Amino acid sequence: MRSDSEADYTTYVSARLTALHRAAYLLCGGDQDRADDIVQVTITKLYRHWRRASGADNLDAYVHRMLVRTYVDEKRRLWSRVRLLPGPDEELAGADRPYDAADDRDVLIAALRGLPPRQRAVIVLRFLLDRPVEEVAEALGCSTGTVKSQSSRGLAVLRAALTPAPSPADTMGTL
Repeated sequence: MRSDSEADYTTYVSARLTALHRAAYLLCGGDQDRADDIVQVTITKLYRHWRRASGADNLDAYVHRMLVRTYVDEKRRLWSRVRLLPGPDEELAGADRPYDAADDRDVLIAALRGLPPRQRAVIVLRFLLDRPVEEVAEALGCSTGTVKSQSSRGLAVLRAALTPAPSPADTMGTL
């Protein structure tokens, strides 16, 4: 890579790294280590294909598509199912997890974990990263109708998971 292209790549990645990591973190259901791995693989692929990527009409959409595909591909590999360390639900109390500042975030991440990987990708891209339906469809390699149906199903599951159950005291007066 020429030095001016390398400088452009470095500038772009430096400016977008936090957003890429946030997207990967949400896609991975709050797994910090997997998010780090996915971002690393994505920016490595981006470096290798920078000449083609930098010519894209919407570079951010191009890179998010790479990120989502890396995530989906990683989920397909058998080694991703091997658990060498305790998962997020089994972590020791007081472990350093930088994105867990709010209780609501933990609840949302837990609800996102309950979605299938492609449905989670649709929800994260559409509603947490505010991407248009067409861009999400292109990133996932599916139709806009599929994105809409996956959005609807995913939101229904999230609503059910995030809606608190009525307490017995709330239902005592109704017969």
